[in-house]
Amino acid sequence: MRGWCRRHGVQHLRDGPSPRPSPPTGAREKSKVMFSSHRLIPIVFAALGVVLALATADVANPPDMTRYTHVSPEVVDRNGVLLRAFLTDTGYWRLKTNPRDVNARYLELLKAYEDKRFDSHFGVDAAAVFRAALQYVSAGHIVSGASTLSMQAARLLEPRPRSIGTKLFQMVRAIQLEERYSKDEILSIYLTLAPFGGNLEGVRAASLAYFGKNPDAIDLSQAALLVALPQSPERQRPDRHAIRAKKGRDKVLDRMVSEGVVTASDANVAKKLGVAFARQAMPLTAPHLAQRLVLQHKGTTRLVTTLDASLQEAAERLAAQESAYSDDGGALAIVVVDNQTQGVRAYVGGTDYWGKEGQIDLANRARSPGSALKPVIYGLAFDDLILHPQTLMTDEPVTFGDYAPRDFDGAFQGAVTARDALRMSLNIPAVMVLDRVGPLRFTNALSNAGAAISFPKADEGPSLPVALGGLGIDLADITMLYTGIANGGTAHALRYLEDEKQAPPHRLFGAVAAYYLRDILSGVSLPEGWAMGQGLSRRRTIAFKTGTSYGFRDAWSVGFSNDYTVGVWTGRPDGAPRADHIGRETAAPILLKMFGLLPRDRRPDPRIPQGAIMARATDQLPAGMRLFTREQAPAQTAETSVPPPTIAFPPNGAVLPLPAPNANEKSIQLKADGGRGPLTWLVDGALLGSFDRFQPVLFTPTGEGLSRITVVDAQGRSAISSVRFKRLKE
Repeated sequence: MRGWCRRHGVQHLRDGPSPRPSPPTGAREKSKVMFSSHRLIPIVFAALGVVLALATADVANPPDMTRYTHVSPEVVDRNGVLLRAFLTDTGYWRLKTNPRDVNARYLELLKAYEDKRFDSHFGVDAAAVFRAALQYVSAGHIVSGASTLSMQAARLLEPRPRSIGTKLFQMVRAIQLEERYSKDEILSIYLTLAPFGGNLEGVRAASLAYFGKNPDAIDLSQAALLVALPQSPERQRPDRHAIRAKKGRDKVLDRMVSEGVVTASDANVAKKLGVAFARQAMPLTAPHLAQRLVLQHKGTTRLVTTLDASLQEAAERLAAQESAYSDDGGALAIVVVDNQTQGVRAYVGGTDYWGKEGQIDLANRARSPGSALKPVIYGLAFDDLILHPQTLMTDEPVTFGDYAPRDFDGAFQGAVTARDALRMSLNIPAVMVLDRVGPLRFTNALSNAGAAISFPKADEGPSLPVALGGLGIDLADITMLYTGIANGGTAHALRYLEDEKQAPPHRLFGAVAAYYLRDILSGVSLPEGWAMGQGLSRRRTIAFKTGTSYGFRDAWSVGFSNDYTVGVWTGRPDGAPRADHIGRETAAPILLKMFGLLPRDRRPDPRIPQGAIMARATDQLPAGMRLFTREQAPAQTAETSVPPPTIAFPPNGAVLPLPAPNANEKSIQLKADGGRGPLTWLVDGALLGSFDRFQPVLFTPTGEGLSRITVVDAQGRSAISSVRFKRLKE
């Protein structure tokens, strides 16, 4: 508008009458200047007044963009693929759409049909207005409209009853839009808000509902139909009035042919395509997670998840296929995590989302894990050096007060190594290990890593039955814990959104313990009927564990490769028992099939960590680690009355200065009291060696930070000191 006033002001000066000649030349020139100045001053002030008035009105009454910003919340995958959208609170599908989201052919047809000079006018097409006015005067009624796409955008932003006043209002608003926004932004308003029948607004919502595809993938026939529909969205709805919709589409095609936008042959081909079809459902991928994220981030209109749409769809197809084999109301959930980023790549919260109990997020619901958490118990014991994979254990009837655990099959294996006890998921050895580690320490390790756990009775603390599933945990959290094993004993909270930063790490146990667990779980026998090369790639090593809760209510399988961790849960949403459904036979095959759908691993196998004791036979272990007993051996002679070891230096909690760079001696001496030699020393899980009782033990710190110093005597008794090394300021 400011430019229009400026242009017309100049034109007015140009077209004004010439001054009359004055007698002398000098006087004439002086008079001309005075006369011109005299005329120019009021015109300039008038123009400035108009501009100021328009600018003031524009600031005081800007376009109302509420409808444009009030769009359907969308949840998309990490590449922008729509997973699920939600209705606005007014009940409309209104998906924000930009020109880059639609087919270029559609935009060409739209501009040619609605507004030929859209790219050049300032909001109002003066030529179109003049033509429409002449036609109205000649015919006595409206023959053609003069609304530009900018004016239509203004109308869609602020709907009003049709009238001359409304049309003038839209012209002013169109000019305001042109002053404030680019052509693409104005076009985006139209593409987002144009009506397409029913509760569909915007080209993207219409294309998904009518064609089942995004508008960047539509053909000429579909593009012409989408151009025609806003003219009469209810009368031409293709799902209700196919004949009218076809006529509207053909009208657009005929006009495009007459104007040379489309060839006659292309138009004829497009006209042969039908338009009668049922309205299709909006995308509904990862519905459980999408629902949760939208509720957690209210007011956010676009959530970019870490999910991979193609992998998510593959996981949902697998879940649907496996659920089809269940005739007892069984359901399943699957979680797939990228080990390197902790980003969740697939999340199946259940099957048959619109069915009975289908909207329960089974991947986020606490259930009994059975034996699925036994690896964490063993990992803590490995970390404390009270156990090694080759340590001998006894699997025989035992009681702990009034608690008498039994193995799953009711049989006992006798003497077994810790490796075999975990691979066979023997219950009694696991409870014995937990008795040494401590139930409270075990559950605290789970909680500190970020897992939400619950107990059957809220007023009861953890006890030994937690080793066999006596607590509640959900699939997402147990999968997160297994990523901690895959990542060397360090767990991070799972990431669901791309803009989420990786959470701080939580130490489950050291890298040595994690390495032992990887080695053990990689050798778990496959389910019956499975073998390497039969549905399972030889190019990927999978370490996994299964679990079955009491009463066959829950069947689990959780495993990891170098790049991915997968968790699978199967059971009934209502928690009812499922006879003979166990993790090994029900959940493990699904886990292996899911791994078969994943991309090939890229990360190399982990190296053997420093401090790992690579014994392949029990007699190769230090004497104190060869046999695991339920309790410390009682004192029988004076020789066995030696007290357990304690660390005399450095004491627990000490802050020690780092030796100066120019110091002659850069090591510190570790000292212990008590304990039966030889004493084995470790720092942060790395083995320093075994030393006689009075042999000096030197350690050279590598830098600032926390260090965990452990000493183990010949009887397997240990002590730990956590210290901080700090560089002194010069």
